[in-house]
Amino acid sequence: MEEELKCPVCGSLFREPIILPCSHNVCLPCARTIAVQTPESEQHLPSLLHPRGPCAAGGGGGDHADKLSLHSETDSGYGSYTPSLKSPNGVRVLPLVPAPPGAAAAAAPRGAGPASSSLTCPQCHRSASLDQRGLRGFQRNRLLEAIVQRYQQGRAAAAAKCQLCDRSPPEPAAVLCEQCEVLYCAACQLRCHPARGPFAKHRLAPPPGHPGAPGGGGDGGGGKGAGGGRKLPTCAEHDLENYSMYCVSCRSPVCYQCLEEGKHGKHDVKALGAMWKQHKAQLSQALNGVSDKAKEAKEFLVQLKNLLQQIQENGLDYEACLVAQCDALVDALTRQKAKLLTKVTKEREHKLKVVWDQINHCTLKLRQSTGLMEYCLEVIKENDPSGFLQISDALIKRVQVSQEQWVKGALEPKVSAEFDLTLDSEPLLQSIHQLDFIQMKLPPVPLLQLEKCCTRNNSVTLAWRMPPLSHNPVEGYILELDDGDGGQFREVYVGKETLCTIDGLHFNSTYNARVKAFNSSGVGPYSKTVILQTSDVAWFTFDPSSAHRDIVLSNDNQTATCNSYDDRVVLGTAAFSKGVHYWELHVDRYDNHPDPAFGIARINVVKDMMLGKDDKAWAMYVDNNRSWFMHCNSHTNRTEGGVSKGATVGVLLDLNKHNLTFYINGQQQGPPAFENVEGVFMPALSLNRNVQVTLHTGLEVPQCVKQPKLPNN
Repeated sequence: MEEELKCPVCGSLFREPIILPCSHNVCLPCARTIAVQTPESEQHLPSLLHPRGPCAAGGGGGDHADKLSLHSETDSGYGSYTPSLKSPNGVRVLPLVPAPPGAAAAAAPRGAGPASSSLTCPQCHRSASLDQRGLRGFQRNRLLEAIVQRYQQGRAAAAAKCQLCDRSPPEPAAVLCEQCEVLYCAACQLRCHPARGPFAKHRLAPPPGHPGAPGGGGDGGGGKGAGGGRKLPTCAEHDLENYSMYCVSCRSPVCYQCLEEGKHGKHDVKALGAMWKQHKAQLSQALNGVSDKAKEAKEFLVQLKNLLQQIQENGLDYEACLVAQCDALVDALTRQKAKLLTKVTKEREHKLKVVWDQINHCTLKLRQSTGLMEYCLEVIKENDPSGFLQISDALIKRVQVSQEQWVKGALEPKVSAEFDLTLDSEPLLQSIHQLDFIQMKLPPVPLLQLEKCCTRNNSVTLAWRMPPLSHNPVEGYILELDDGDGGQFREVYVGKETLCTIDGLHFNSTYNARVKAFNSSGVGPYSKTVILQTSDVAWFTFDPSSAHRDIVLSNDNQTATCNSYDDRVVLGTAAFSKGVHYWELHVDRYDNHPDPAFGIARINVVKDMMLGKDDKAWAMYVDNNRSWFMHCNSHTNRTEGGVSKGATVGVLLDLNKHNLTFYINGQQQGPPAFENVEGVFMPALSLNRNVQVTLHTGLEVPQCVKQPKLPNN
């Protein structure tokens, strides 16, 4: 709080603070030093700050000097000093370099207006003009003055220590003997200054700074602090009147005479007590907000301190990890160096062996050749022709054989002195130079956007996103779904999209879905699991994309007809592999007794002939009198009863029991048509141009089934 109680000009505690129009405060003595006078014809210049404010020097003027004279500053003797650019409190104050005495008067043009006074706030640098009252026109901040006084008293009381204590530190002083001029704590006063004998006439007073001490504030005046009660503030314009009202327009307290005679007569005024309570409540509310922010700031500081510790610990961990990784690289390089040295040693030993073998072989041959040469020379020296001719033929052959042993290449080294080994260390060297940290970690947990996740029929749509402030790169996502029966999860999507629709699921089933992200560092953790329920009953239409080109669809793909007299097949948009499903087809038009076929089929059914003629469809075809079941072009179970305009054909596919049943006008047509049907099936229909039907889906499974008609043999 001490910073709030210091003047921005002198840097000391406020002395007689006044409130500037910008709501900042400044000491009254300091205000005199920063106020300037300029002729009205000149522009306003920044205020002059003297090297030392009166508060810093300990001086302070009374109210009688509040009015500022035109020559008060030029005659003060401060003109010869160089003004400072900053106050002792560090606030920048723009000074005005004073002109020499008389220069302003000499430089002023004849006929210039009278001088005016202005004051520049040292904090926000907003200027305020002074009227004829001078600084007395600004209100005294008596509340701030009282707070400063209490602060000084508390500080003085805390500083007053017993002068006779042998404890360290000494106990706070409890009394001051005015005759002895010694501070005593309670224990020392009883021991060293009893209230008897010559000490009985001594006067004991509270220590300096104590609220009950004379002049407790240390400012030389005891009127405000000694008596315990503070003098009520009086109006600045009417000294005998106390403040009783508050002017909302001027935002200042006023007295009764200000309303009757002064400029506040026509202003909006309110009761002083009511405005006091209102502003107190506003300040308390604002303080609550500041208190909450301060609490958050304290928690944030604790978080930052914990962060410092975590950074220190993580730094040590990373240093240890780095040393371990580099040591591992060094160990690997050392092992590889040993392997390479072994290869060099083997190559050297091989070359030495080859050379030594060649030396020994050549030495032996040379010795044999030299001995043969010496022997032949001795034979040539003999003069016995008959003896020479006896051995000459054999000797010539030996010499020729010996010569032939020195074939081409025999006198060339078999190996070179060079080693055919080249160590390519450049890639490794580049890798070492490029060895650096990668700023990549596993991606965080994706967040499933439940508001965008939905189901429709037997398809589900899931959406997700990465959490905010996530900087780890993401290369893609993996979406997993279980089998709808609490089984194991399986991957259904891998890619970069954050929205995925899965079709072809089971109706009336509950699926669990989850997603995770991945990047080059690996796969991140799974998201929370979302539970999705597919529809109990199927809503679907005819599928224009898979229908024969002669099929014509209308009524939002719910009504089908045909342009050809031949039978053409159209499938539904739903696919069933589990559960019980029921749908109906209403015969809108029926001409010339055609044979429409109703049933189920695989996706790859033949579409240019009647449904059921291939092995990909199971159907009932019917005319106006009777019906047959057909699969693989095999006709079975002829049943009486046909269709006409307005008839309704129902198809019941029970994949729990793996059978197919047909109804006409709500009555079961024959026995269950097909047994042991397994796999994925789609609703199917074949018709020609003489028939038009409309599809009705989303129907409940019939509970009460009428007795079937008996088939004719």
